[in-house]
Amino acid sequence: MVGVNKDRTREQDDPDRPSGDEQQPRQRLALLLTIAVSLFTLDLITKVVVVQQIQPGERISLIGDFVQLVLVRNPGAAFSMATGMTWLLTLIAAAVVIGVLRIGRTLRSPLWAIGLGGVLGGAFGNLMDRLFRAPGPMQGHVVDFFSVGSFPVFNVADSSIVCGAILLVVLTVFGFEPDGTRYNRNDPAEDTTASATPPPATTRPGPADDPGSETGESPAPDPGEPRRDPEPEAAAGTPATRTGKDTAA
Repeated sequence: MVGVNKDRTREQDDPDRPSGDEQQPRQRLALLLTIAVSLFTLDLITKVVVVQQIQPGERISLIGDFVQLVLVRNPGAAFSMATGMTWLLTLIAAAVVIGVLRIGRTLRSPLWAIGLGGVLGGAFGNLMDRLFRAPGPMQGHVVDFFSVGSFPVFNVADSSIVCGAILLVVLTVFGFEPDGTRYNRNDPAEDTTASATPPPATTRPGPADDPGSETGESPAPDPGEPRRDPEPEAAAGTPATRTGKDTAA
């Protein structure tokens, strides 16, 4: 029990641990799913309306000849790319949906939840077309209908994927992490802390550290200490020697 309490205290005192209660990942996942379901619903409704109201080859002008509605059956990826690889795109879309759902369970950043919600809603919308539309399962053609200038025809799902991916790239470039923290590569606080740290204090060696103490040699004098002259008794001899000389005389 003591070890568990210590670990919990260490986790609470860790400055790198994201702040917030345990409800944050659930709230971010709910935000992600709300955005994804909303975009998927919008994409599904617009496709149903376009299929029912617009005939193949018919064009409906919204803003002159620049923005038009036109029904196109797309066997490829977003913006009519990679045509002829519908089955592979279906597997990729399914993998994207599963990956986003796994990441969404640990999210703490609302911006990451919005970006992943856009990617999930768009990927799921196009995945449903490939699974359930003609000519068959995993071979279905995606319904595209927005025509803007010379840009390839697209739909709501394509726009959701692109906008969500752009937001995720921007968050990554500016250092915003999915767990709610921000990574700053040029943090001036770290440099200031490093320069303000004093150098470690040096200790003078004691007698036990002096190599001459074991060999019997006298240690070299410290240049910082005053030099002492030898005592008079050492130069004149011991008291006993002087007494003997006086008696003999």
